[in-house]
Amino acid sequence: MDKGKVATATTSIEAGRHAVWQALVDHDALRAYMFGADVQSDWQEGSDIRWRGEMHGKRYEDKGKVLRAQPDELLQYSHFSPSAGKPDAPENYHTVTIRLAGEGDRTEVSLSQDNNADDKARAESQKNWTAMLEGLKTWVEQH
Repeated sequence: MDKGKVATATTSIEAGRHAVWQALVDHDALRAYMFGADVQSDWQEGSDIRWRGEMHGKRYEDKGKVLRAQPDELLQYSHFSPSAGKPDAPENYHTVTIRLAGEGDRTEVSLSQDNNADDKARAESQKNWTAMLEGLKTWVEQH
């Protein structure tokens, strides 16, 4: 299946990979840098993820599953947003992949999200993920 256009974002964080990983799976950290979303998961492969919050004045509840979780290296999950107005079907899910690389006190974070419908959707996703990664960077470097 063609998973559409891929949005990407990267950042470099002055902290070790373990600290970055912890921020990717910590409820309070996620709320701080992920646009105030309440993210619930135990982050084990196959587990559910729920994102709840408010965006542009509208409440939302998104869902997904943890596809891969390799601490300090890789987090991959599916994501579906009913607010996109599409049916809850496999072809309407994104796969988000976050890779951590680096040694010592510097971590390179690369993120991709597939299945963007067109260039406009890809660009919007890329803008949002870039902002999220900047928030992650700020949070980790301040804690």
